[in-house]
Amino acid sequence: MKYLHLIWAALFRRKTRTLLTLVSILTAFLLFGMLDGVRTSFANVGKSAAGAKRLQTGSKLSFIETLPQSLQARIAQVPGVKDVAYANWFGGAYQDPHNQVFSFAVSPNYIDQYPEVGVTPAERKAFDATRTGVLVGDALAKKYHWKVGDKLPLQSNIFPNRDGSKNWSFDIVGIIRATKPDDNQFLQGVVLMHWKYFDESNPYNRGQVGWYVSSVADASQSDRVAKAIDALSANSDHETKTMTEQAAMASWMKQMGNISFIVISIMGAVFFTLLLLTGNTMAQAVRERTSELAVLKTIGFSSAAVLGLVLAESVLLVLLGGVIGLGLAALLGPIMSAGSGGMLNMPPVGAASWAIGVGLMVGIGLLVGVLPALRAMRLNIVDALAGR
Repeated sequence: MKYLHLIWAALFRRKTRTLLTLVSILTAFLLFGMLDGVRTSFANVGKSAAGAKRLQTGSKLSFIETLPQSLQARIAQVPGVKDVAYANWFGGAYQDPHNQVFSFAVSPNYIDQYPEVGVTPAERKAFDATRTGVLVGDALAKKYHWKVGDKLPLQSNIFPNRDGSKNWSFDIVGIIRATKPDDNQFLQGVVLMHWKYFDESNPYNRGQVGWYVSSVADASQSDRVAKAIDALSANSDHETKTMTEQAAMASWMKQMGNISFIVISIMGAVFFTLLLLTGNTMAQAVRERTSELAVLKTIGFSSAAVLGLVLAESVLLVLLGGVIGLGLAALLGPIMSAGSGGMLNMPPVGAASWAIGVGLMVGIGLLVGVLPALRAMRLNIVDALAGR
């Protein structure tokens, strides 16, 4: 701390260069904080369902594998299960293939599993009575200016209808709204259609279900209930995996690729680039101050002290940018989770992430500073002052 003013002055000797380097470091550690949260989230997928009020049951093999509809009655008989609904992925697009809409074919009681969202009694009655009726989330209705009574054309990217085309037409009979602000934003952005209409209108489904949603009577018994549900299909051709809805969604993404490997690969490339950039900054800074470092040695600074000053400058540079970057990641994580409508659950940047991050900052700072510091330590005073 005694020489902090010297280190600080040296660090900001070239303000523009230092600020640009800080922005690069900040960006790298912002990415680290966000991506490490994603990695942690996927690493913890499905480890426990304790405390969950709803469980989701899908194929153990793959999220694209379907399950028999007859499994609903058996799940309903598991002690601790209050009610069971089911759904299939529809894969719809509105007007343009790029306007993908989260659309599902659901059982009549599906919306009952979600007390945090709902429709008016009149709209619910209309939905139950209309074979081609759909419920749309209020976020989607607002985005596309839909209203009750409109015809809704959707193009499925998977399922053809009876005439062989993938063009489907539905009637909007209700709007899904949250009963409390910000509750279950995901369902506020979906389209729900009748599973029976979907099943009868395409030649491929044939009584199959994509996943089941079970309400649990006692959330503290969720783990036991999940294991009992999976035991129903053990050693069959349709073995299941039951977990929380959040974990199930993350598991679907996990099956698309090795998320940890992807994240580590991205961060490896980012930090390698950061090493080159910061190393170049430090090397240039030391070259520009050769005569100044020689003066320090002339007035009594030892070679070890000069080495320490340059290393401290390098570490401080990375720490400044890194701490700001991780701090921004901690602030942006919850904002991104809220803005994703339930699709993304970013865990907070916890103590473990901070410890890893600070360790990386110090390690990178020492690594990029060691060569310039050794050069400064070995400076010959006469040659340095003479400009040789």
